[in-house]
Amino acid sequence: MSSKENHAGPGHLFTPARLGLTLFVLSLLAAFGSSSCNSKDDSSQNRNIAPPVAVNPSKAPVTNRVLPATIKDTELKAVTGTPIKLSDYDGKVLLLNLWATWCGPCRMEIPELVKFHDEYHAKGLEIVGLSTEPAEASAEGVRRFVQEYNMNYRVGWVTPEVAITLMQGNNAIPQSFLISRDGRILKRFIGFNYTATPPQLKQAIEDALKG
Repeated sequence: MSSKENHAGPGHLFTPARLGLTLFVLSLLAAFGSSSCNSKDDSSQNRNIAPPVAVNPSKAPVTNRVLPATIKDTELKAVTGTPIKLSDYDGKVLLLNLWATWCGPCRMEIPELVKFHDEYHAKGLEIVGLSTEPAEASAEGVRRFVQEYNMNYRVGWVTPEVAITLMQGNNAIPQSFLISRDGRILKRFIGFNYTATPPQLKQAIEDALKG
């Protein structure tokens, strides 16, 4: 073996340039991996330990579809008070958020939703957060979460049937649906990006309130 080969050790593999590139790639992977989580549509209690999925946060195209009456009239269990019915929000702008306590991106997004409620509730915005976790199994954990994050809007649980209808095959969370006063889904947001999502949501809310 030559003296040149003897000097070729691990230190030569991690040059400053290569180390910088490695750190950059790892940071990208971390960002993509935390943008959304997977939420199964069935009623399995394993949903609270489902692994994160690398899905880019995105603003889905305008759907302009009307929420079916069967979905709006479904009684959804609430953390406090009477059951939640989406039909109770007819005539108001509604931001419907699907989330879970175990979902990292959801934990990042919820403080932003609290801010939006503070800023726009008096102007006609309602926010409803529906956990995708099994209601009975997660009841205590969700209640603690609501208190910890000072969630100032209505919170409850989505049923599998309602979740399937809303998600339409894409079960990544968080998902937010901005619904007009006449019940049309104006915008659908999938995943969360700390830089991009809040201003997109803010603009969509302001446009909906003007409509």
